[in-house]
Amino acid sequence: VQLQASGGGLVQAGGSLRLSCAASGRILSINIMGWYRQAPGKQREVVALIASGGSTNYADSVKGRFAISRDNAENTVYLQMNSLEPEDTAVYYCYCAARQGILTTPRDYWGQGTLVTVSS
Repeated sequence: VQLQASGGGLVQAGGSLRLSCAASGRILSINIMGWYRQAPGKQREVVALIASGGSTNYADSVKGRFAISRDNAENTVYLQMNSLEPEDTAVYYCYCAARQGILTTPRDYWGQGTLVTVSS
């Protein structure tokens, strides 16, 4: 399973960005899709996750500002980021837990990361 993310870039504080990530390859089903981020000198942290049924989970720091969504038919997840703050600057990694076959258990897959820089 390969994850291809796009949409990062440089934005001023208060601005918006939309990240996209498409999963491809041999995929039977994808349970969880989402985004993690890692700021310089910090550990990777969860930003937002979405289950196949649509239930979501957000980090407290992004609640009310970020919105995650997915297109199950296209195996794609999106992250709409509004009211961006300099503290949101990080490399954002796409994530999914996917099964490749009926007899296999879900495995974790990661994208290559896309840089989001928020200037003050």
